Parts: sequence; C-alpha cells; structure tokens
Amino acid sequence: MNTVKDYFGCNVFDDREMKANLPANVYQSLKKTIDEGAALDVSVANYVAEAMKEWALKKGATHYTHWFQPLTGITAEKHDSFITPSPDGGVIMEFSGKELIKGEPDASSFPSGGIRATFEARGYTTWDPTSYAFIKGKTLCIPTAFCAYGGQALDKKTPLLRSMEALNIQALRILRLFGNDTAKRVTSSVGPEQEYFLVPKEMYDQRLDLRMSGRTLFGSKPPKGQEMDDHYFGIIKPRVQAYMDELNEELWKLGILAKTEHNEVAPSQHELAPIYTTTNVGTDHNQLTMEIMQKVALKHGLVCLLHEKPFAGVNGSGKHNNWSISTDEGQNLLSPGATPYENAQFLLFLCAVIKAVDDYQDLLRLSVATAGNDHRLGANEAPPAVISMFLGDELNAVLEAIEEDKPYEGAEKIQMKLGVDILPKFNRDTTDRNRTSPFAFTGNKFEFRMLGSSNSIACANIMLNSAVAESLKIYADRLEGASDFETALHEMIKKTIKEHKRIIFNGNGYDDAWIEEATKVRGLSNYRTTADCMPHLLDEKNVQMLTSHKVFTRQELESRTEIMLENYCKSVNIEATTMLQMAKTQIIPAIENYAGDVAKKAVTKKQLNSSIACSYEESLVSKLSSLADTAFVKVGELEQVVAGLADAKDIIEESAMIRDRVLPAMEALRAACDEAETMTEKSYWPFPTYSDLLFGV
Repeated sequence: MNTVKDYFGCNVFDDREMKANLPANVYQSLKKTIDEGAALDVSVANYVAEAMKEWALKKGATHYTHWFQPLTGITAEKHDSFITPSPDGGVIMEFSGKELIKGEPDASSFPSGGIRATFEARGYTTWDPTSYAFIKGKTLCIPTAFCAYGGQALDKKTPLLRSMEALNIQALRILRLFGNDTAKRVTSSVGPEQEYFLVPKEMYDQRLDLRMSGRTLFGSKPPKGQEMDDHYFGIIKPRVQAYMDELNEELWKLGILAKTEHNEVAPSQHELAPIYTTTNVGTDHNQLTMEIMQKVALKHGLVCLLHEKPFAGVNGSGKHNNWSISTDEGQNLLSPGATPYENAQFLLFLCAVIKAVDDYQDLLRLSVATAGNDHRLGANEAPPAVISMFLGDELNAVLEAIEEDKPYEGAEKIQMKLGVDILPKFNRDTTDRNRTSPFAFTGNKFEFRMLGSSNSIACANIMLNSAVAESLKIYADRLEGASDFETALHEMIKKTIKEHKRIIFNGNGYDDAWIEEATKVRGLSNYRTTADCMPHLLDEKNVQMLTSHKVFTRQELESRTEIMLENYCKSVNIEATTMLQMAKTQIIPAIENYAGDVAKKAVTKKQLNSSIACSYEESLVSKLSSLADTAFVKVGELEQVVAGLADAKDIIEESAMIRDRVLPAMEALRAACDEAETMTEKSYWPFPTYSDLLFGV
C-alpha cells in the first residue's frame, strides 16, 4: 500500500520531474526564472514542452489545456489533444514550445468591463512557469495568464504576479539598506483556510435556491443551530470523514499541502487549511481546492456549498488569508527577533504593513466585496466591514514605547500551571488571539479574515502586496537619501506609529461601540456593501498607487469596477428572480393547500357536531391566509423593484438600487414565507427545511 509520501505530487510536473526529465542547462535556466524572477529563455520552451508531453502521456493524458483564471471568479480551460495526423493515416503525439507558451481562447465571451467588444474575439493565454503544470483527469493543465489582444490583463493571475514583483522590488531596497546584499528575491506567501458546508445531494436537488444561487433564500430557523457549540472541533461523522479522506488524497496527488481538517461552528460546516506556499501558487491551489471539494462531494452523495452565507441564522463561511513575506534565503520578514524592540528591520516591515492597511482600507475592503460576502461581514461569525488591525499586547507596548521614546522592559514569560502534576508545563504566548479582528498579527504573519469562502484569494493579495510595496517605496526613498540612517529610521518608525495608530484595535470587533468609535472618533471607513465600496477602486489615490507600481493600468481598473458591480447586480437579480419563482409556484400554493385542507377538516368537524368551536382550525386558517396574502403582496412589490432596475442609467446606480430596494424587498418576502413555514405541516412544505439540510448528513 502506497503511503502519502509515495504519491504526494504524483500528478504534478514539479521540480523533481523537471530535474529528472530536462537537460541540466535547461533545468538551470528554468529554475532561475522560477526562483529569481529572471526573464524566461524562450529556447527552453521546446525542451520543457517535450518533457511535459512525455510525462503526461505516461500518466494517461490525451489532451492539454491552458488553465487560467478569468474575471468570472472561477477557472477556465479549453482542451486540445496531443494528436497530429501522420502520412500513413495514423497519428503522432506532438506538443511544441509554441503551444506551451501561447494559447488563443476566445476573449469576447469572458468579462472584460469594456476592454473587449463582442466582435473583438482575440485573446491570449501565456505560460506561467512559476506555477507547476499538473494532470487532472486525462488533461495536462498548464497554469497561464490571460490577456486581451491589446495586452490588457483579463485575469487575476497577471496583476497578482505584477503585485508580487512590485513587493519584491521595494522589499529588496529595504534589505539592502540593512546590509543584506545576498537575498535575491522577496516573496509573499499565503495559507488560505477554506470553510465550507456539506449537504445531502438529494435535498440540494429539491431546492431551487441552492441550485440557482448557492444559498437558501427561504428557511425558518431550526430548533437547534449552533447554540450548544457542540459541532466545533467535534467528532467528524463517518460519511464526512470518508469525504475528507478522499479529498485529501486527491489534493495531495496535485501537490496541494492540505494540512488541517475539522468541524466548524455551524452544523454541517467544516474547514480545510493548507501549509504556506508562495502567493501565486497558493492562489492556484485554492482555486483547485474549491473545484475538487465540489467534485469529491458528489461522489459521496453530497454537495459542497462554498457560498458565504448559505443559511440564515448560523455562521457563514469565510477564507482566512494568512499572509507573510520572506526572502529566498528563508528569512521571514514579519518574524520578530528575540527582542522585538531592538529588531529594527522587523519593526520597519511591521510599520509598512500598518501604514498600508490604514492608507488603503478601502482597497482591502473592496478586494473581498461580493453579494454573498455582504451577508457575512459584520455578523457575529465574521469581522465587521470596518478594517482594523490586531497586534496584541506585547507589540502594542513596543510601539507605544517607541512613540513615547521610553524604554521597553519586555513581557515576562508566564508558565502555564494547570494544577495537575502529570501534565507538562509550557510558557504562555505573549499575546492572545483575536478572532474578531479583520487583520490580526499571529506571530510571524497576518491573518486577513474578511475573505468570503467562494472568493479567489488573488484580489485580496494583489491589494495587500501593492499597498505594502507602496509603504516600502516611501520608506526606501527617504532612507536611501538620509545622512544618518539610524536616526532617520527611528524617526520614520515613530512617525508611522503616530500617524497610523488609529488602525490598531485589540478589542472586540463585534461590539457596536467599536463601530461607532471607529467611524466617528477614529475616522475609519465603514463600507457595508459591495455597492458602497466598489466605486472607490477608482479613487485617484488608489489609481495612482496601483498604476505607479504597474499592477494595473487605469483601463484595467475601470474594467474591474464595472465587472465587480455587474457581478453584484446579476447575483442579486438571479436571487430575486428565483425567490419570485419559488414563492409563486411552490410556497404560496403550499400554504393555500394546507390552509384549504385545514378548513375542510373544520367543516367536517362542524358537520359531525355543530357545537364544536373549531377555534384551532379557524385561527390557523386565518393566520395562514393572512401570511399567504402578505406573501402575494410582497411578490408584487419585489417584481416591481426588479423591473425598475431597467431604469438605472449606469451600473453604479443599478447597484445602489439593488442595495436600497431589491434586497429589502427580498427580506420582506422571505419574512412572510418563513413564518408560514413554521405553521405549515411538513408534508405540505415543498422542499427540505433547515433542519433537514443542516442535520441530514
């Protein structure tokens, strides 16, 4: 029986395979590109293509595809076979360097935000050698970037790679100032924790809302939810464990470092967390992870729900983006030394992140903005829409000491004593964790907790990399010209703390008092919805920063604003239309049928004994009839506001109408239908309830 070590990465053309199958000089050239960001030597492409093809054929592959990440939020692929006709009527298997480097999918059918017209179809995919090719089914998948005929980025990988390069350039400038002349590259790394729900497929198939929108648009609260905290880290059910076992195996075959699995807070909710890897590869891996989660679930008669809020009243699902930066020599630049107060380099990089998060709160917020995530942010299972940072008591004390020019004595190590002699003693961490903070320092990394479970992590990391690169650029510009480096460094760290300490908050982010303090006292932004925050992508300060680091062009930023707002409007419009169909063809008829049958029973009872009051039946019928009438009225109101969207003059106005009119009308219709569910006999209700879905696995 093979062990994990034997089959890990068996479906990946990774460094082991490249070293074994490529000539030494070709391998070294390619490694230089991957490890140091050197320009790709095009002459190596034919060697790599031939080696990839032979490796893939041995694995049973028949096709290849340029695997890319368009602005739909999911991945895309067009499969071409390796076959080429031979003169004798047979075929030969060919794959050239030209085919490896460049593909040409139709660009007109993907979101472009006005960059491409429908008749302008040409687009290009181009090989990303920093992310390993892999086999999925019988297809060799080659990670690629995707651009328009004019070179504009139409994907999420291209600006992510640009942002990583911007961070690398500015971080190396800082390292040189500290005397580090050996580091060749600085790279951001991520480990995205992925939350998800599992529900029985036979129940999923009966819910039009789940099939159309990924979340339940109707559903009354079950008698038991997450109140007992008994699901979190609880015993994993055998059916779920079987799913997790197969999921791990499939991920490990693809070289994805799936590490941690456990039950999450809500019933039927779970989490998978990987080990860190570079941000580009981590983004590719997370897209693959979501795809494989859903595929494996179907094999077990389950459906994996990745929507941020599939069920009202219980925790939604997020994706915690654990982000750090390190050198090619293995030095984590966010890892404090033995004495953080004396570790000037660490403090400078820390201050760069503090400054970045404060200066670009809006970019971080809009990087996680979707219609689904709007339902989650601000609820008691997720951070609020207000951006703040948690540093913990010790680092906070260090920064206060610097600001006030006072010595820092250092935190005393406290040994944990549990009162049982046989249990080992250990030192307590110098700071607690804060799960309510949107952006928390957790030792040698920051945990950005605002991402939604279905989000690509690319967007958040693009903004984070770019904003930190801007802080480092400002620091490097000042320090490189300083006559006294140490004095200038101290003054700059001190200045950063004074100007940006408003973003640091170590308390309860769920507290309403904090939201008021954050917005009214500290002046932090509070963009509650996608419609509120997305237009700020085009604020001049944001455009200037992102274009100056060559992460986006102005045209690309304009296109993304258009696309994200269109996605928001389309998503909610699909939900509203689905609600109308369910209410008119399923829910209201079910209420009426049940009320009618109850009324008939009352008549029968009266016929048997005219003195019977039938107060229960009459009260129930009256209430149900009233709720059916209310639902009917709310259906009409929702239809009216949805129809009114056609009058919007642009996408910004339409998104505001969605926020202000459509969503409240949807909530009003839902309230009437959910109340009716609590009074309707189960056999009459047209689809599985929350109790069925959440406790059905």
